[in-house]
Amino acid sequence: MRVLVLALLLAGCGTFDVYRDTDAPIASKAVFEPERYLGLWYEVARFPVFFEQGCVGVTAEYGLRDDGLLSVLNICRNADGSERSRIAGTAEIVGPGRLKVRFPSVPFGAADYWVLWTDADYRTAVVGAPNGRAGWILNRTPDIRLDRLNAARDVLKFNGYDVTRLMEVPQ
Repeated sequence: MRVLVLALLLAGCGTFDVYRDTDAPIASKAVFEPERYLGLWYEVARFPVFFEQGCVGVTAEYGLRDDGLLSVLNICRNADGSERSRIAGTAEIVGPGRLKVRFPSVPFGAADYWVLWTDADYRTAVVGAPNGRAGWILNRTPDIRLDRLNAARDVLKFNGYDVTRLMEVPQ
């Protein structure tokens, strides 16, 4: 019965698009400083994923828990700024720049999210899923400078992503 329920849930999600050439090498940030990554991030661009359909003003906030895991809080907003949904979970650091993210309300287990790049001051970050099904450009403020946006797009390209499918997220 449990397998049938899981199969129905997966079928309801539709197919997953893949936004990167999975034959291309992908590399996480080799010198990753988790304490500098903590705090509030604004999602300024993303690849379309079903769980963020219609979301604008998206934020992700990371904190340090007593057990060594990171807390994760993602908030999606409507166009009028009201909160549409939120999801809380945890992230385990499994390697330099490599996070295994779990949301208790999502039955599919953990997802691999890799921090591919940050600028020197941790003002802008690029996060990608090695399987190519998701990717984000995050910034510490809702507005991103063009030079950092272009650098982030170049990182995605370098890691095999098709940046023509990247969408900007209104804040």
